[in-house]
Amino acid sequence: MPRVFILMMDSFGIGGAKDAKDFGDEGADTFGHIADNYPDLKIPNLVKLGLVKASNKATGLNRELSSSDAKINLNAKYGNCKEVSLAKDTSSGHWELAGVAVTSPWGYFKPDYPSFPKELIDKICKRAGLNGILGNKAASGTEIIEELGEEHIKSGKPICYTSADSCFQIAASEKYFGLERLYEVCQIAFEELKPYNIGRVIARPFVGEKKGEFVRTKNRHDYSVKPPKKTLLDVVKDSGKEVIAIGKISDIYAGCGVGKKVLASGLEELWDKTLSEGKTASDNSLIFTNFVDFDMLYGHRRNLEGYARALEYFDERLPEIVNVMREDDVAFIVADHGNDPTFRGTDHTREQIPVLMFSKNIEEKYVGCRDTFADVGQTVAEILGLELDEGKSFWRD
Repeated sequence: MPRVFILMMDSFGIGGAKDAKDFGDEGADTFGHIADNYPDLKIPNLVKLGLVKASNKATGLNRELSSSDAKINLNAKYGNCKEVSLAKDTSSGHWELAGVAVTSPWGYFKPDYPSFPKELIDKICKRAGLNGILGNKAASGTEIIEELGEEHIKSGKPICYTSADSCFQIAASEKYFGLERLYEVCQIAFEELKPYNIGRVIARPFVGEKKGEFVRTKNRHDYSVKPPKKTLLDVVKDSGKEVIAIGKISDIYAGCGVGKKVLASGLEELWDKTLSEGKTASDNSLIFTNFVDFDMLYGHRRNLEGYARALEYFDERLPEIVNVMREDDVAFIVADHGNDPTFRGTDHTREQIPVLMFSKNIEEKYVGCRDTFADVGQTVAEILGLELDEGKSFWRD
């Protein structure tokens, strides 16, 4: 009985979104611009699985990269996929992929100081026993910690900030503020934010004593609103099959449909945990991993070289997934949005995503430009003998 792996390359868009202009992202192309700047980019396994072909279909261009050194000797179905959700954030992309598009707009905070309504902050501070907050604006997480980290340690006030996404983020020192206290404040904020229709509250713990030494830890935790209806994860779990969520997948779906939550951070550990779970997961399992570094460390920070090197590392490890796949297992490589490291600003970019589906028994085929990310979820559901309300499967195309 088949198992399914979903390898989510967080933010790995391939350009070509017809509605990119509506989001101020006309011309964004995460993969294409990395490839243009690094023509010697070594990702032969992704090329073998159809990445460049999918990208060219999305953009109408004719980029070329070699697959001559590929160690994966499998064919793949490949395609490019459009997003219908009204946002380009993490939750929207993941939920739509799992069959639930976001068709009602999120709430957002204004980017300039003060971003948050006074009555909201007053309620959070009163319940959490805080004497105020720092930040109160849209900012890069690493930059605002550098800016305010020392003041935070001295004052005991958490650093609160937002971004272009529908989110409320709270950064605090694990040593001086305390990790559990940070989580408690985030839970309070999550409850107080319900009237504002904000998608996520994100705990951003860090360590360090002074400016230049501050480093965010892997103890990030997302408090997400629940999807408005059952996703692929719920449907799989409700059928009695195992759902293994690796990295931040469980947080993104607010724990809904998750059978086993596996904590991991960093590309190496995420790969290690994915392979470990793949060796022992039962028949008909869904193993779903989010590789967040592409977005968090390289896209948002506009680190072009870092993104390129991370892609090469990801590609090097791809053959290992084949080694743990059983004869009828199927793996998908997808993304949730774009985050072009060559683009202006530091926010996500509206793009199409690649869909690469491979197993030991698939013939190479282009499955077209899919009208919604939900087609991926419906395809996974069909492989596992299930069905979703949204999306069209390309399993038998």
